[in-house]
Amino acid sequence: MTAPADANSWQAIHAELMRRIAERVWQPGDPVPHEVDLAAEFGCARATVNRAMREIAQAGFIERRRKAGTRVALNPVRRATLEIPITRIDVESRGMAWRYELIERQFAHPSQIVAARMGLAADVRLLHVRARHFADGKPHLYEDRWIHTAVVPGALDADFSAVSANEWLVQNAPFTRGDVTLSAANASTIEARLLNTPENAALFIVERLTWHAFDPITHVRLVYAPGYRMEMTI
Repeated sequence: MTAPADANSWQAIHAELMRRIAERVWQPGDPVPHEVDLAAEFGCARATVNRAMREIAQAGFIERRRKAGTRVALNPVRRATLEIPITRIDVESRGMAWRYELIERQFAHPSQIVAARMGLAADVRLLHVRARHFADGKPHLYEDRWIHTAVVPGALDADFSAVSANEWLVQNAPFTRGDVTLSAANASTIEARLLNTPENAALFIVERLTWHAFDPITHVRLVYAPGYRMEMTI
């Protein structure tokens, strides 16, 4: 099989290997040629092939196992990449006017559940930020956030009455990984009041925990008013 003209780039090799998988040139479960052999075929360094293979493995299309070699995945795992949205931009992109209200900003002890999820001691003190976001004057989102200022010291001086903690963290606190939980729950008394909705109304909840390496950055519980729809692309 003839290699593409720009086969010395990892992107071109990635595209060609994905073509072979998609068109079943390599069937599910088939062994994938060794990196040395692919490097010889494409006329490039082994490291270039390795970069392409890593991308394909991370996407779930091939399985790489020590001593067992590399094979095309029998059941490819499609991994979705989620971006942390800036609520202001999300609201404005829907054609609505955004407004923000800071409810609380103080140091406090998180609940045992939040501390455990963040891998922190129960007596730790974190920056607790609670706020509301509005869309066309109506409550849109209640944000209940804990920030680990030992990891993000700049948050100590941030004016969260002028810019939301959501937007500030996206712009100033790069993360390496995150955990996201989507769920539904009935509105508590506080949530019902803040979102101007009946108590026990069904609400869409997003809980997100972001990390920088092994250090937790922030844990946030986002409670959306009834009618909110989240759209994702996979």
